[in-house]
Amino acid sequence: MFRLAILSVIMFFTASHIYDFKVDAVDGGKIDFAAYKGKKILIVNTASLCGNTPQYEGLEKLYRKYQNKLVIVGFPANNFGSQEPGSNADIKAFCTKQYAVTFPMAAKISVKGSDIHPIYKWLLDESKAKHLEPAEVKWNFQKYLLDEKGNLVAVFSPKTQPDAPEVIAAIEK
Repeated sequence: MFRLAILSVIMFFTASHIYDFKVDAVDGGKIDFAAYKGKKILIVNTASLCGNTPQYEGLEKLYRKYQNKLVIVGFPANNFGSQEPGSNADIKAFCTKQYAVTFPMAAKISVKGSDIHPIYKWLLDESKAKHLEPAEVKWNFQKYLLDEKGNLVAVFSPKTQPDAPEVIAAIEK
């Protein structure tokens, strides 16, 4: 655990681009964002017990439709209403069984507060620098869209559905 904390601190101080991040996957592997160069990336903080949880279905449809140009990465987090209390194994089983999720899912992290994961700290800093709203993570299923060069280009509120016209337009742009 101590080693992981040290690695997170090092990454926090050295990551200047999305492609610098490698995060733990929900199944124990790694997600290397450098592998997504040339694709748009949609990062979403998720939770299994939220009113927005049915968005997993829309996210999966979006991923399947645009997988040649888009990758979606889910980040389970228990920051809002304790709506993601399960272990990584529980989260993976839920996503697979209930929503047939095939897009990459990271291991559970924190998306706000003193223990915020470095990738979310980076996303928040980028959204503030680019004056994108909302600049803070408001709730589960907030969405961050990065272009093919890894630049943050849009932030969508938790209530914005994955198939909303503004999301589709940003992906197809």
